[in-house]
Amino acid sequence: MAVDRDIFGIAGPTYLNPVDWNCEHNRRSVAACLVQAVYVLERDRQLNRQSVEALAPPWWEYFHFELIRKLVDDADLSIFGAIFEFNPPSNKEASADKAPRFVIAFRGTITEKETISRDVALDLHLVQNGLHRTSRFTIAMQAVQNVASVFTGSTIWLSGHSLGAGMAILTGRNMVKKGVLLESYLFNPPFVAAPIERISDERVKHGFRIARSVITAGLAIAMKGKGEGSNQRSVADDSFNILTSWTPYLFVNPGDHICSEYIGYFQHRKNMEDLGAGFIEKLATQNSIGDLFYKALGWESEPLHLLPSADLIVNISPSPDFKYAHGISQWWQPELNLQCSKYRYS
Repeated sequence: MAVDRDIFGIAGPTYLNPVDWNCEHNRRSVAACLVQAVYVLERDRQLNRQSVEALAPPWWEYFHFELIRKLVDDADLSIFGAIFEFNPPSNKEASADKAPRFVIAFRGTITEKETISRDVALDLHLVQNGLHRTSRFTIAMQAVQNVASVFTGSTIWLSGHSLGAGMAILTGRNMVKKGVLLESYLFNPPFVAAPIERISDERVKHGFRIARSVITAGLAIAMKGKGEGSNQRSVADDSFNILTSWTPYLFVNPGDHICSEYIGYFQHRKNMEDLGAGFIEKLATQNSIGDLFYKALGWESEPLHLLPSADLIVNISPSPDFKYAHGISQWWQPELNLQCSKYRYS
């Protein structure tokens, strides 16, 4: 039996007719719907919903996209991503010139028996800063590179939710290093660190952040002074600086402890600069304690949550529970109460 969340006519933003591609809310909603399309594609596969019974197509067809390729995991054969091409009608709306030519979307974890084992294993790789070593990332990276190289100059978006946001961050970062900046919509991206943002007392929270920054910066200086992983550190520093030109959109909810730490991560940088401790935070923001530990052991590590620049969009509308706060559907709801902040690293 079909679940309402999968049915576009019930759960989708049917009010977006037509789409105003000049509107940030419209662009965000479409990017989120294409991620939802990937979720529903995989559930269609698992439930053997084919042809007219398939529920996924309206999630892209409503916005005049075509599905040109499914991205399939080589371990469990699940659909974890998709490439969509915009194909507007001949009487297209004027704002369609601002639409992307392609959107590459990645889903997050699906806790069904066909996918839970592989998805949770990838979640663990993400926590251990090792998502770049997985075959799913290799498939995703090749797909993004192929589209970018064949359609040079076309507007290409990346979009992902939760684990899929981590995949989008990783592919986006790698494309930046190749000189290609992709507009990226990252919904509930995981932040791998203690959820200090959940502390209600602002003074305690601020104290914890200062302590973490001082410890992280101190460890980074100590490792550099001893020459431990010096080559790795210089490469990491260069990579971080290269990423300053990339400004992804991060969509987070304070009620979601998986992603809410981004709020404090960026705000704390500004607070430390105001305190005259910008040098400490400049070191700390490029490193994490876990990353330094792995590198001290000689392990390859790539922490995804360390981003120089971003447009941070926080949904401060009430969330009934964690499931909703971490869900993709919140991002296409009308009249959201959003706080938007632009953070640029220099």
